[in-house]
Amino acid sequence: MMRMRNMTNRGSPINGNEQRGIEWEMRPGGMLVQRRTGHSDLNPVQTPTIRVRVKYGSTYHQLNISSQATFGELKKMLTGPTGLHHQDQKLYYKEKERDSKVFLDMVGVKDKSKIVVMEDPISKEKRYLEMMKNAKMEKAAKSISEISLEVDRLAGRVSAFESIISKGGKVVESDMLGLIELLMNQLLKLDGIIVDGGDIKLQRKMQVKRVQKYVETLDILKTKNSPQQKHSNGVHNKLARIEEQQEEASNNNSTSSKMVVTTNWETFDNLAPLIPITCTTSTSTASSDTNNSVHHKFNWEFFD
Repeated sequence: MMRMRNMTNRGSPINGNEQRGIEWEMRPGGMLVQRRTGHSDLNPVQTPTIRVRVKYGSTYHQLNISSQATFGELKKMLTGPTGLHHQDQKLYYKEKERDSKVFLDMVGVKDKSKIVVMEDPISKEKRYLEMMKNAKMEKAAKSISEISLEVDRLAGRVSAFESIISKGGKVVESDMLGLIELLMNQLLKLDGIIVDGGDIKLQRKMQVKRVQKYVETLDILKTKNSPQQKHSNGVHNKLARIEEQQEEASNNNSTSSKMVVTTNWETFDNLAPLIPITCTTSTSTASSDTNNSVHHKFNWEFFD
């Protein structure tokens, strides 16, 4: 890069006039320009400053502020003298409330203009509610972060147990039960965190699923780690076979055995009629019946 060279030209005509004592400099692009000094810089335009009178209750406060400032900037300046938060203030100029984004000079605020400030109870309540909500969210986020770190530590033990059992080793059952209890405690802590929504709720949901997954893994490992697993499987199969045999036997008995219903009728001997029956159809028959018939005698009792 070409070095800048300073030179003084005392006889160079500029616009037909000779300028003496003007210093020139060579720019890297080869252009010869007048050397700039501190006196040659143009002074920036100064923004006018005004003094406004702000009334709060029965007290007046005088503040110096730029005429091109906004009412929101004026509210921040009034926080100290009035003790009001800038979000809890209402500014009135010419009996009309002004928005925080409006510029002072755009509505005609001038030097010694009068502005009234009042407290906004609705905005104050909203701000308190927002502060409480933010504090609650921060507390929930901190709790979830602590639980996540604890679950990370417990997850290492779950992986260690899984590695031992997969290689055919055995783990003390009390250790597995204790680990399950610790995970369940973390799950209870997560259930106690109540959030309305947003990223905090999503993080809580992810941690809940994570803990549940580890608990299910430990349940499976506990079953594999049990020494009576093979014996219980054999007993279960044997009982299943016995039940099948009993079911087949009951089916065979139900088909072979049939119910036989018999009716035993009781018979009675024929007795002679108490009153003889006579037939008048034929004389021969009547005579033979008279000779062969047996006459029964009845003992009749007479009453006076």
